Amino acid sequence: MVKEEEENAGEKKSSSSSKKKKSSSSSSKKKSSALTNETIKKNESEISDAKEEKDKLQSGINDVMQILSGLNSQKSDLKNYVMQLDSNLNQIQKDLEGLEEQIEEKREEIEETKKELQKAEQEEARQYADMKKRIRFMYERGNSTYLEIIFSSTGIGDFLNRNEYISKIMKYDKELLEKLVLQKKKVIATEERLLKEQEELEELKAVQEQNEESMETLISAKEQEIKEYDSDISSKEHLIAEYEAEIAAQDATIKALEEAIAAEKRRLIAENGTVITYDGGQFTFPCPEYTRISDDYGNRIHPTLGVEQFHNGVDLAAPSGSPILAAYDGTVIAASYSSTMGNYIMLDHGDGLITIYMHASSLLVSNGAAVAKGDKIALVGSTGRSTGPHLHFGVRLNGSYTSPWNYIK
Repeated sequence: MVKEEEENAGEKKSSSSSKKKKSSSSSSKKKSSALTNETIKKNESEISDAKEEKDKLQSGINDVMQILSGLNSQKSDLKNYVMQLDSNLNQIQKDLEGLEEQIEEKREEIEETKKELQKAEQEEARQYADMKKRIRFMYERGNSTYLEIIFSSTGIGDFLNRNEYISKIMKYDKELLEKLVLQKKKVIATEERLLKEQEELEELKAVQEQNEESMETLISAKEQEIKEYDSDISSKEHLIAEYEAEIAAQDATIKALEEAIAAEKRRLIAENGTVITYDGGQFTFPCPEYTRISDDYGNRIHPTLGVEQFHNGVDLAAPSGSPILAAYDGTVIAASYSSTMGNYIMLDHGDGLITIYMHASSLLVSNGAAVAKGDKIALVGSTGRSTGPHLHFGVRLNGSYTSPWNYIK
């Protein structure tokens, strides 16, 4: 958080630095201030080539990952389809079990009906045989039967009773025979119905068995497709791993070249003393592990004072101990502490351009040190007038604060 004291401190350090530069300029011969030479140019060219190759590799890995994502999606869809097929197959198998139970029940019913039919046929045959005996007896005896009934009767009442008895016997035989014939027909009809139902169940079972076989064949084919997807996915994952290894190698190459450039720039800064110039390059982001911008450049309500005040920098909230990087090549012109800025560092980049880093938990460079763009110079903290761990990053040009967004993305 920055107050008027911060601005005065910045202006005081800037003025002091300007005086030092003038003194240095007048007391020693100025050396070339451009922080570049053939070694740096060569390394920068190699970095450019390496980054271009890395971009190509990253593009390749992105393409493969997109294909891999599609394969995983298709594999997932296929697995879901196979799960549905499995469910359908289970239902078919349950239906088959139910059909087999029904068929077994029909078989038992048919066997029972056959027994009933056999019994009915035997009863019909027995009754028919008995009736034939009586008919034959009546036929052979002829009219003598009636004469016997008349002469053996003890009276007219007895005669009528005997005659009625004979008639009832004949009627009973006829009705019983008709009943037996009807029962036999019913049993035969029941047997025919049961046989037909059994045939229909057998046909339905055959259809279900065919469905089961077809479903198992389909599931087997889909499982083979899943294996092919697994193989293809494994191949793509290996390819991605190869791309990542190549990218890691490119990163290592780029890092080594960047370190070589930074070392060479520090050497040139040391040789040139404080005579440096800003070449217009883009700043690196000074707090790469920031989580959010807690306060931007411009007017705002001060978080501790509660009044509207111009905020002369950008507050980058970050975990305590996160690295603070030099935004650009330069010289440390202040590495100190104040009650408002806390632990702070000021870097001179030449041509009146100065960067300020406030509220650090600790400082990793000292006054007069030469630093290169991206060097770790401090750690994020909450010293001075601060409400939480963050980096206050400010930029001054020719003695006045300017928006840091003019120099960083």
